[in-house]
Amino acid sequence: MTAVYIATLAILALAGLLTLVRLVRGPWILDRTMALDVLVVVIVAGFAVNMAMTDSVLTVPILVCTALLGFVGSLSVVRLTEGRKEHR
Repeated sequence: MTAVYIATLAILALAGLLTLVRLVRGPWILDRTMALDVLVVVIVAGFAVNMAMTDSVLTVPILVCTALLGFVGSLSVVRLTEGRKEHR
């Protein structure tokens, strides 16, 4: 079972690196916002895999807080760029 956890964390690390590339290279602010939201989801998934590996429920508040911060951050950026014609 440990091999499955390691493979999952490796795939999540690769997804995080590719998301960081999109975050840096994104031409528009909405591209960067979407990349940041995906990065938050990857981080939450990494915490969930860690929680499954250790059979501990102590990281559930961290999962919930991180997911809520990502959601609120994405909503606030969309609200700020809503009225603009060009999202650069």
